[in-house]
Amino acid sequence: MKRLRVLMTREEIEPEKLAGATVVVIDVFMATTTLLTILENGAKGVYPVASLEEAEEVARELEPASLLRGGEQDAERIEGYDHGPYPREYAPEVVSGKEVVFVTTNGTRAIGAASGARELLIGSLRNAPAVARYLVESGTESIYVVCAGSAGRFTVEDFLGASSIVSRMSEGGYLDDWRLNDAAWMALDFAERYGGREDEALKHGRAGRWFFDNGEEEAFGFVSDVGASETVAGVEEGRLRRVVAGAPERAS
Repeated sequence: MKRLRVLMTREEIEPEKLAGATVVVIDVFMATTTLLTILENGAKGVYPVASLEEAEEVARELEPASLLRGGEQDAERIEGYDHGPYPREYAPEVVSGKEVVFVTTNGTRAIGAASGARELLIGSLRNAPAVARYLVESGTESIYVVCAGSAGRFTVEDFLGASSIVSRMSEGGYLDDWRLNDAAWMALDFAERYGGREDEALKHGRAGRWFFDNGEEEAFGFVSDVGASETVAGVEEGRLRRVVAGAPERAS
């Protein structure tokens, strides 16, 4: 039986169940969106890490002249790091040829927790259609779509990302013979309601409102641009790689 499961938060991950599965981790605001941007904008290497300690371990193995550190902890910039969590901070002229070590409170921790998967992908609204196509074409029969969440809590933006992927997989009856968990069924229903109106759904969420309250409308527009990227990216041995390469996108 083919199975598709949506997990509402990273805390629902059971690593021992992932060995034969394809996992897609989603952190729309901002980890997976920013990681995808860094890769597309020409970084030599992109390393999503689960903690500040792991970031230092990875950084010690890289050439200091080409090293950039980025991310956030508890929604704050990290002291001594080169950049924060926003895609616009990683323009091509900034990251081209660089090795970027990136750590966040939720998204990169979810990636670390899912590292035992047969295949580990990162998803966002920007590449959701491309990820859905890849999952269908890959022939995988066990899929987890993991919403990173926030400090163990459900977030609408990550669930919207999951619903965007699952709904596109369901087109043409593809999922008719799959067993879906309850959250995956809810994702399909959510997509029926907000398909084509993703930005409206995002504005209802706590994090989405923050962008407008703090003058970050441009960043919100970049993150919520469904299908802007054709790149499917995966994590292999701790490093982000292109699985399906799309045209590079410039950070806004």
